[in-house]
Amino acid sequence: MANFEAYQEYQRIDDFEEDSPPGEEDLLLHVPEGLKDSWHHIKNLDNFFTRIYHFHQKNGFACMIMSEFFELAQLLFVVTFTTFLVNCVEYDVLFANRAVNHTGPVQNPLDRNKVTLPDAILPSQQCTARIQENTWIIFLLIMAAIFWIYRLVKVICNFLNYWEIRQFYIKALKIRMDELCNYTWQEVQDRLISLQREQQMCIHKKELTELDIYHRILRFKNYMVAMINKSLLPVHLQLPLLGNVVFLTQGLKYNFELILFWGPGSLFQNKWNLHPKYKRSGNRLELAQQLSRVILLMGLANLLLCPFILVWQVLYAFFSYTEVIRREPGSLGARRWSLYGRLYLRHFNELDHELHGRLGRGYKPTSKYMNSFTSPLLTVIAKNIAFFSGSVLAVLIVLTVYDEDVLTVQHILTAITVLGVTITIARSFIPDEHMVWCPEQLLQCVLAHIHYMPDHWRGNANKSETRDEVAQLFQYKAVFILEELLSPIVTPFILIFLLRNKSLEIIDFFRNFTVEVVGVGDICSFAQMDIRRHGNPTWLSEGQTEASVYQQAENGKTELSLMHFTIKNPRWQPPQESSVFISHLKEKVHHDAQGGPSTQLLLSEVPLCTSLQSNESGTGADNLLASVLAHPIITASGLQGRDHRLIPPSTAASAAASVLASLSTSQLAHTSRGRSHGLLPSSVHPETTMYHSERTVIDSMSNSDSRIRSNALQSEFASAEMSLHAIYMHELHQQSSHPQRSSGQWHHPVHAHTGFQAHGGLGSSVSAPTTVHLGGWQEVEEEDEDDQEINSGSTPKQGTGRSC
Repeated sequence: MANFEAYQEYQRIDDFEEDSPPGEEDLLLHVPEGLKDSWHHIKNLDNFFTRIYHFHQKNGFACMIMSEFFELAQLLFVVTFTTFLVNCVEYDVLFANRAVNHTGPVQNPLDRNKVTLPDAILPSQQCTARIQENTWIIFLLIMAAIFWIYRLVKVICNFLNYWEIRQFYIKALKIRMDELCNYTWQEVQDRLISLQREQQMCIHKKELTELDIYHRILRFKNYMVAMINKSLLPVHLQLPLLGNVVFLTQGLKYNFELILFWGPGSLFQNKWNLHPKYKRSGNRLELAQQLSRVILLMGLANLLLCPFILVWQVLYAFFSYTEVIRREPGSLGARRWSLYGRLYLRHFNELDHELHGRLGRGYKPTSKYMNSFTSPLLTVIAKNIAFFSGSVLAVLIVLTVYDEDVLTVQHILTAITVLGVTITIARSFIPDEHMVWCPEQLLQCVLAHIHYMPDHWRGNANKSETRDEVAQLFQYKAVFILEELLSPIVTPFILIFLLRNKSLEIIDFFRNFTVEVVGVGDICSFAQMDIRRHGNPTWLSEGQTEASVYQQAENGKTELSLMHFTIKNPRWQPPQESSVFISHLKEKVHHDAQGGPSTQLLLSEVPLCTSLQSNESGTGADNLLASVLAHPIITASGLQGRDHRLIPPSTAASAAASVLASLSTSQLAHTSRGRSHGLLPSSVHPETTMYHSERTVIDSMSNSDSRIRSNALQSEFASAEMSLHAIYMHELHQQSSHPQRSSGQWHHPVHAHTGFQAHGGLGSSVSAPTTVHLGGWQEVEEEDEDDQEINSGSTPKQGTGRSC
């Protein structure tokens, strides 16, 4: 990072399609009152496009307003209910530490000593007096009231803003609210681009592109992704006994964004322009000192507010997770993608729903990989704990069934609950002894979905070091909760002692890696996905890039992001350098496909491949990916093909290239939708039973339902194609970086038996190369409603019985 200053000065570049009108580059736009409903010349397009996107993703006006309202209600409930529990409950009476004698004339003598709920609640006058006597409680209530009023004002402003967005959808985009859920974001985006030609929402350009819209929505997120990619933010901590720990919480991320992007003293003077003083290198030392002071003040402010934030975090976690833990104790053992993992794995110019869908598809294979690591000693201990706890619990249950009065014995319910939780936790450490796991294959399957993997993971999937690094991206939910609770304490020290030391590097980063794009403003130069400026020669861009080692994005992020954006936005026309890279990659794919296995052969291997990866219920896309990933194992094992011939050895790269080369017939099937993804295989007969039912369903649908189904299938095809590109590009990168390795060849071949012959029926149904409609490609995307993150809610209770 120290040599970033030698990289370049701040640059202004022209858009490769449209330039701004002469003399209007720095024009301050104003929306005339009479044109407000026409949405001419919108001043802040960043906020406008972001609201349009969130409006679509959050399912419209009613859902958004109700969510805002219930957030206010939750805050009010937490404050009032906590105050009530602290000041208005007589706990000596509630816990029967003090006797209560009811002397009323109508009381049953047998019930005079029975404690009722009203007995434990203080009268309102006494409760009010307790609150008034406690100065600390009054201060906290005043602070909570101020924050609640601030949130109320913000909700009212959001109500007005999103009402305007609602009118924009109805009047400008011609999308009714009852049909909003039927439109994909790509369709909404296409209508935005068409509307720009009619109403000139952006005066700087005659036409908008998909990349312009992504840049405005993801302006600051692209900076965060780039800073994580270049290891600029201090999220790696070296702790005694624990070693290297990644610590990035919502609170810490909020402080990073507040300091750098939109808070007082931030580097940006508005939502779309870096302050001019940060664009010059002459005063970089002075600016670094100024940023250091801002970080110090922010750290001290966090330290001052630490008690209040900590109390709120504890209360919110208690009310949010206690019932879930009681109902399903194993939920703490479930895993979720960490905040650091989402930034590390995120492509440049990848919207939230695209990232969530991709990581959601990678959840199950990643869980299987993590569950393949078990401790034999811990397994023995867990089995015995489960046995002893289960024995005691069984006796208590039998006694309760025999005589329900056993439940009245003091602490008997507590004992039953604790024993049940103990058994559930112990069983989570006991693996399924009948499952067979192949760590290398599972990690390759994970790569197909997450797209990024450090080089040193290859060949080391069975090592605990690799597992620990994956755990930094895919953490336990219990770890997530603990980190969020510790965040108010740890965040001030990270800001004061770690982030301040990187002030000069941050100043250099924003100067060196910020460019001004006409019609968009200042953006992170990495977000341009410019192969010439940020490509890596070991990622297929050799001879096309001029980037030094400091200018290159790590882990092939520039190349993979370019392919991802191109596949997700097929109508986007990339600039010349990017087009050359994409054409070169396609030529390489077709060249390697000539020496690779046929797609018919790969599909005939699906049953065995899914068995090798323990993927019993895989979808069509999962099965095809499994065949690509496991094909090198099958060829190395010397198995016979369905024609009883030995299959020649091949690599995962050649298998992926073969499938990618066959994904070209959709160019004819989808020409009406612009430049195609090239997603439909041409190796399976269209009348194959595996896919015929899906086509029949589509034919019987209405036009609207058929369009929805078609959009869903296209999204699945695009995801599958990107997964294949990720596998292929990583294989070629390994060959380029480590030519001595035989990339794709496996050191631990699997000796399969008759299972392959048992599934020969599928292989026999595959005929000559023809077009196929992969209607069976359906993925499951699950999102945690509590923390708005990707999470399946429970970790599969499977471990390693045997390994490859």
